[in-house]
Amino acid sequence: MVDNPIKELSADEAWNRLGQAELGRIALSYDGQPDIYPVNYLCSDRRIIFRTAQGTKLYELTANSHVAFETDDHDADGGWSVVVKGTARVLESHREIEAADTLPLRTWLPTLKYNYVEISADEITGREFTFGPEPERYTGED
Repeated sequence: MVDNPIKELSADEAWNRLGQAELGRIALSYDGQPDIYPVNYLCSDRRIIFRTAQGTKLYELTANSHVAFETDDHDADGGWSVVVKGTARVLESHREIEAADTLPLRTWLPTLKYNYVEISADEITGREFTFGPEPERYTGED
């Protein structure tokens, strides 16, 4: 049995894990309704950057810039999860877009995605998990 199967990650550890992954999920809320979208991303200077086309996701995050972002990974022995809460904004200045164009961020789908979105974190949390069997549920009871 594992003594402590859940470990809280420090902010630095959470940022490190965030930088190791490439696929995450952005959670948005528009008109009182939640939505979640998978995005490939990169982490640069403690900001999350992804590209998107015109559409529902872009509309929703410009209408309500308060977002949550999650990524995780696992293997046979354990896993981890990182959640960022913050503010999303579309990069608009020519200088910002040119700088984003130099990042190693490429769309996974063969579609045009002209919009760069940056998530600035207000809060980051992470947990690491060690997998193992469930403890005995009923001990000493008849």
